[in-house]
Amino acid sequence: SSHGYFLKVFAVCFPAALRDPMAMERANLLNMAKLSIKGLIESALSFGRTLDSDYPPLQQFFVVMEHCLKHGLKVKKSFLGFNKSLWGPLELVEKLCPEAAEISASVRDLPGLKTPLGRARAWLRLALMQKRLADYLRLLITRKDLLSDFYENSALMLEEEGAVIVGLLVGLNVIDANLCVKGEDLDSQLTQGDVSVERDTYKQSRQGLDEMYNEVRRQLKEECQLRQDVENELVVQVSMKQEMELAMKLLEKDIHEKQDTLIGLRQQLDEVKAINVEMYQKMQVQTHTHRHIIQQLEMDLKIEREWRQTLQNDLHRERDSVAQLSTEALQINGLKKEFHRLQDENVQLKTICEDQEKALEELGSKLSESKLKIEDIKEANKALQGGQVWLKDKEATHCKLCEKEFSISRRKHHCRNCGEIFCNSCSDNELPLPASPKPVRVCDTCHALLLQRCSSNPT
Repeated sequence: SSHGYFLKVFAVCFPAALRDPMAMERANLLNMAKLSIKGLIESALSFGRTLDSDYPPLQQFFVVMEHCLKHGLKVKKSFLGFNKSLWGPLELVEKLCPEAAEISASVRDLPGLKTPLGRARAWLRLALMQKRLADYLRLLITRKDLLSDFYENSALMLEEEGAVIVGLLVGLNVIDANLCVKGEDLDSQLTQGDVSVERDTYKQSRQGLDEMYNEVRRQLKEECQLRQDVENELVVQVSMKQEMELAMKLLEKDIHEKQDTLIGLRQQLDEVKAINVEMYQKMQVQTHTHRHIIQQLEMDLKIEREWRQTLQNDLHRERDSVAQLSTEALQINGLKKEFHRLQDENVQLKTICEDQEKALEELGSKLSESKLKIEDIKEANKALQGGQVWLKDKEATHCKLCEKEFSISRRKHHCRNCGEIFCNSCSDNELPLPASPKPVRVCDTCHALLLQRCSSNPT
């Protein structure tokens, strides 16, 4: 009954596969793998802990994977008889991927592991714990030339379903598993526990297929209803087509009548067009003439406006100039009055200045005579005291006259008349003194003073 149930579901989902039993088996195994992997991922995420060997969804997953890998295996003849071994194709993985050599070596070294089926089961569990099961099987299915030695042509691992299952296995990388791998348990054939696991797997697969069957039935019902609607629409379209054919015949008759009318109207239209062309040409000539006149008038008007604007601008400038000249005339009148007043004041100031200059000249001459007398007294006093007072070199840092600072290039020099210290520029003079008939260095001030004294007292 279960076989008939699967045939019925598969006939609805994949009608073309009924002619190929291997295709039907592949499709059933693909659906079982989808349900098993999906259930394992959902339950493992809700479980929230590392999975162990006794976790039921994990056991179901390994049973389904064994069936998928066994599908289409070639029978190998050995000294013990004929058998189908999963270990042969899985052992190829270490040749395709060096990283898988560790798993294969661990399987071979596992104590108590004697059968090829046990090695294949151990390899699947170690690859799952390593989270590389999908990667290893993907490398394997890409080498169909190597797999063809172990599988029939229509085997699941050589068809598209195998690639789909390998793609689904990528989702198992989110699962953490810590499985106990014992040789005795893996070598044993189908035990009562395995039967129970396969029964649970079958129940879950049947439940999923029931849901798929119900969905397909619903889609089929919708398709039938849609087909009925299309057929009804087709009947309506056929009747409409007949009505349209009758309408087309009537329309053709009407068209012929209207074509004759259209020919007469075209002749009239040609005549009207000829009249319109003639009138249009006359209108073009008149329009051109009017346009030329309008352009000439517009040009004259523009020149007249520009001339008027220029006259207005000149008038405004003349008005501004008159206003400015009036203001300047008023200012000039005021300045003229101020000039006459300043001239009177200037005459008065010049008179006062001349009087004061005369007084200053008289005072200057008297002051010069007084200064000369004072200097004579000072010279006589210095001579009486035994000579001038010499300023020490360390007491002078700047020139007495120009006040520039002394340095290596600007050296110190004593004036032999006043005894002060000057730079070379301010004491570059030589005159004979009462104390020294020979010309000696004197500063610019003493030089001028002595020359003035000599000129005022030639004797």
